[in-house]
This record gives sequence, structure tokens and C-alpha cells, in this order.
Amino acid sequence: QVQLVESGGGLVEAGGSLRLSCAASGDTACISNMHWYRQAPGKKRELVATMTSFGSTHYLDSVKGRFTISRDNAKNTVYLQMNSLKPEDTAVYYCNTDNPENSECQLAGYWGQGTQVTVSS
Repeated sequence: QVQLVESGGGLVEAGGSLRLSCAASGDTACISNMHWYRQAPGKKRELVATMTSFGSTHYLDSVKGRFTISRDNAKNTVYLQMNSLKPEDTAVYYCNTDNPENSECQLAGYWGQGTQVTVSS
């Protein structure tokens, strides 16, 4: 139904920057809110940033002021600009999209395969 492909992860030194991209394709009726999650080894997956279909944004407190989510609706692509990276930002980052307004879509949304971000100290 919906396929998500992330890119842009990698290894960066503390204080550096990375930009993640997530391209969505498939059933556009199920592509609405866009989210970035992350999961560090031994930890639960956590929501990092959200951009709703209306353009509202929400951030995890620990990334506020450092990360910026944006989207290009024409390309069905969402980005996560990550600045001033810290070792504790190291995780696999996942893209997710959902549309709670459409009962034909998966309630939990759709997930990408993840991209590894490693921040060295």
C-alpha cells in the first residue's frame, strides 16, 4: 500500500550535521502525517519529530532547537535536518506515515526500513 525509503544516515562526529530523507510512494490516501522515530540499542522506539498534514510540527524535547522536520508534498518526501548532533542521538531512525482519518489505511501507519545514525564523541 505505502512504501517508505529512508536515506541519509551515516557516521558523524559530535557537533556535526546530517539530513535524513524519506520518500513515500504507493497509496497517497494513506500518506498524511509524517513522523521520524528512532531506536537506540536496548531502548524503546521513540517519536522524534512529527509534521502533520496541516504543517504543524512537534519535537521530542531533547532534540528541540537542533532538529528540523520538513516535507515536500509534491514529492511525498519528508526530511529531518539534524544539527549539533550528540552521541546520544545514535540510533536507527525510522520514517512513518499515517492517516487516522482514513479507515482503509493501517492504524499503525507504514514504516520504512530504517537508517543508521552514529554520532562519535
